[in-house]
Amino acid sequence: MKNIVIDAREWSTTTGRYTERLVNYLQEVDKDKSHRYFILQTPKDVANWQPTSKRFIKIPTRFKEFTFGEQIGLLIQIMRLKPDLVHFPMVQQPILYQGKVVTTMQDLTTLRFTNPSKNRLVFKFKQRIYWWVNFIAARKSAAIITPTEFVKDDVARHMHANSRKITVTLEAGDTIEAAPEPLEELEGKRFIMYVGRPTPHKNLDRLIDAFAILKQTHPDLHLALVGKTDTLFRRHERETKRKGIPDVHFTGFVPDSQLKWLFQHTAAYIFPSLSEGFGLPALEAMSCGAPVVSSNATCLPEVYGDAAYYFDPLNTEEMAQAIGKVIDSEKLRTQLSEAGKKQVKKYSWRRMAEQTLDVYRQVLGEK
Repeated sequence: MKNIVIDAREWSTTTGRYTERLVNYLQEVDKDKSHRYFILQTPKDVANWQPTSKRFIKIPTRFKEFTFGEQIGLLIQIMRLKPDLVHFPMVQQPILYQGKVVTTMQDLTTLRFTNPSKNRLVFKFKQRIYWWVNFIAARKSAAIITPTEFVKDDVARHMHANSRKITVTLEAGDTIEAAPEPLEELEGKRFIMYVGRPTPHKNLDRLIDAFAILKQTHPDLHLALVGKTDTLFRRHERETKRKGIPDVHFTGFVPDSQLKWLFQHTAAYIFPSLSEGFGLPALEAMSCGAPVVSSNATCLPEVYGDAAYYFDPLNTEEMAQAIGKVIDSEKLRTQLSEAGKKQVKKYSWRRMAEQTLDVYRQVLGEK
């Protein structure tokens, strides 16, 4: 019996969706009875998740990411499981572990942008440590997984990793199953929208400025910024009020039912990001029929293909022009909506799990 350990400490977080989909689909695609999986989860996730296969065993762990406990306590816990392979779906890991490791490197975005809500000096120090963790993980991993060719090339170039040990396993968007429910404050209004985090690389400041330009020719237009309220969202809200830009709605978190309604009724979904590893939100918007207007940065043209209308994310005027062109043309909106639904079908979580299993087998010497 070969023991495979998967670090699933971020299971129930937004970034942990990849891990959750991977583990659940591995239960379907790995029929090899000689493989036994140990899934490391927080006590809360251990209580809330029930494996469908007896070969998948939940292991509670209390060690948090980027802590001393992770480097020592998690290391000891993993070694006690006597793994033949450990998969870290995020780059954070005990750097002293010397066994066979597969690391998924989602992107290098955190290394390129600061966070104004954090102490600058402290953040820079942590950023340097994060670079070091990325570098060590890339060098010592037997195999690296990335979600796009762009990230593969980025990791190979900046982390000096051998590109031959990097495998691209495309991720996928999720279909929202909930019945649509209107968001009262936007019902009956014409709006464009963004959903996600407000971190600096998401480029919301330029999106808000582009919206202000659009308001000059589209006075009835509204902008919905959807996502859990935090320090950065509040900062954007204060700045929007200071500039006197009307009709910007900071909705806070919305349930899937209202998110689906927003996707189905938006004039366009805008993705202004400066850097992404894959770009799931716009794929989810496409699955609901929303026409997507996207940044042309990093991996986004690779993922969205011809199903999005692109702009330079550093050019606010160009962003406004691109959005205006899409929302003013019913024909273009229909074309983008139809192309988006086709584009989403190119991606599959199940296929991602199958490709990941192939990586495991290669590292274990089974192929």
